[in-house]
Amino acid sequence: MAFLIRTVSHSAEGREIVRARRVEGERLTVGRDPACDVHLTDLAVALRHLTVERDSGRLKVAVEPGLSVELNGRKASAGIIELATGGDILVASHALRFMPAAAGADEIDVAVERTGEGEVKLDKSAERLFTLAPVLPGKRGLAWLLALLVLAAGLAWPIKAYYDRREKAETFARFHADEIWSSGSLSSAHAGLKDNCTACHVKPFEAVRDTACKTCHTRVHDHADPFRLARAQPDLGRWRRIELAFKEKFDIPPGRCVECHTEHEGRQQMPATAQRFCADCHGDLKKKLPDTALPNAGDFGRSHPSFSPVLIAGWNGERPRLQRLSLAQRPQEDSGLKFPHDLHLSRSSGVAQMARRLGGRYGFGQALECKDCHDPAPDGARFQPVDMEQDCAMCHDLAFDRSGGTTRTLRHGEPAQVVAELRDFYRGRGAPLPSVLAPSARRRPGDAPDLHNRIQFARGPGSAERAIRSIFSPGGACFDCHRVESPPGGSLNFRIRPVAFPIRYLHKGWFDHRPHATQSCSSCHAAERSNAASDLLIPDVASCRTCHGGEGSSKPVPSSCAMCHDYHMDAGAPSMLIRQKVRGKKRETIVAGARR
Repeated sequence: MAFLIRTVSHSAEGREIVRARRVEGERLTVGRDPACDVHLTDLAVALRHLTVERDSGRLKVAVEPGLSVELNGRKASAGIIELATGGDILVASHALRFMPAAAGADEIDVAVERTGEGEVKLDKSAERLFTLAPVLPGKRGLAWLLALLVLAAGLAWPIKAYYDRREKAETFARFHADEIWSSGSLSSAHAGLKDNCTACHVKPFEAVRDTACKTCHTRVHDHADPFRLARAQPDLGRWRRIELAFKEKFDIPPGRCVECHTEHEGRQQMPATAQRFCADCHGDLKKKLPDTALPNAGDFGRSHPSFSPVLIAGWNGERPRLQRLSLAQRPQEDSGLKFPHDLHLSRSSGVAQMARRLGGRYGFGQALECKDCHDPAPDGARFQPVDMEQDCAMCHDLAFDRSGGTTRTLRHGEPAQVVAELRDFYRGRGAPLPSVLAPSARRRPGDAPDLHNRIQFARGPGSAERAIRSIFSPGGACFDCHRVESPPGGSLNFRIRPVAFPIRYLHKGWFDHRPHATQSCSSCHAAERSNAASDLLIPDVASCRTCHGGEGSSKPVPSSCAMCHDYHMDAGAPSMLIRQKVRGKKRETIVAGARR
């Protein structure tokens, strides 16, 4: 004997859902207690409200004392249901329908269904036991109250605090109400602006403008023209091109600082720029911008153009003419200086012998080395310009006379002063011709300045003029290192071509010598094979690729674009190097001042 309980419910769409289960035995309990065979979730139903028990060909219904049900439409506390005809029992909002069955049937079907929209309400005294409605406002009133509180705390209070701070300058308060609008902490670089929101958010309810960023970042400028930069972006669709055309027509530049530099992302540093950020545009730049003068550049190990340094290609009077030329063209530099590196770095020439003789005084080795003339800059990244008085005069001094204990030297870089000094010297001395002036009797660089042994006596009229012309002629002290422009006949207004060198050759990139300090200079610079100052001793791409490869390369130094290039290029190092605390470098112009 068993009861087959079919619980009937309905979905939101009105579809009927039936869940069936089997209860073994001849007795069925009904109530709110989960332990009952038929569990009814209605507060008007008692824990054990009634029982239904089989008795031969009928069912006996027994209700708990003091309770009642509707049995076949009539209120009753007990009753009989014939199996042959079946019957209905209504308990609060639930109906139990017993289906007709034969007298000896082993299974009786019972359908349980909720008949009302909600529960049958208890009386007021019972309702107070299960609800907070009597002590709370209505749902509508509570909703309006909470909405007003949200507006006051999240909008009105922060707005008032914002204007109060602007008027009263309450910058040292522990908490400002407008801080609840912040979406997160500032980055490490901007952490000092935590209590100064108006430094970036200049106007209320207005997005951060580029002008606010440039208030502090005064040296930052655009990577390129904003419209050309936008047209070079990858995957630029047709509608995007139409949008750019309208913006260009009405002069609305695309791309703001905050599109790349997002803030309130937590206290962290800006991550290093991935190679893809550059290569997406520059990898096929010629295809996107056919009129560009820039070559395509992608992975350094596979698709990087030849270096194009800025060098002095000529002179416009006293002013050097700078030009970017590819190393593939084997350019020559017009520095105005005569200087053979191979002679000075030789290990068997007279220069090497001189270095050994002067080694105790100046710290030279068995021969001259690069470090003997090239001194690193204070930051270590580059080298200071070579100075004649400090770097050359130890061997090539211009002494020509001694007065008491004072040695007189010709004024370097000032031809008119040299002429005046020699005229004055001969006017007051008779006619000795110092050996430093005479091509046939010049002392070897490095010799001790024994002036008495270095003077030839060339007396007679015109001695001063002959001495002046000799120093500016082949074999003379000035002619050996400088380009001399001779004056018209009868004049002594000799002119020395100015000398200048770029301080930075790779003006669109950055190179730091410090990580290469363990390498010998000759591993990158072929100075030992250079016999003219016009040779450009900058290594090419192939030389750098012996150690450097692209971002994912297996070379010893995987190198992304940001290692050498800065997005916002200026006269200093890329931002990646600045983040490594290389801020102390001197910002110099590209060309060292011209010297004569």
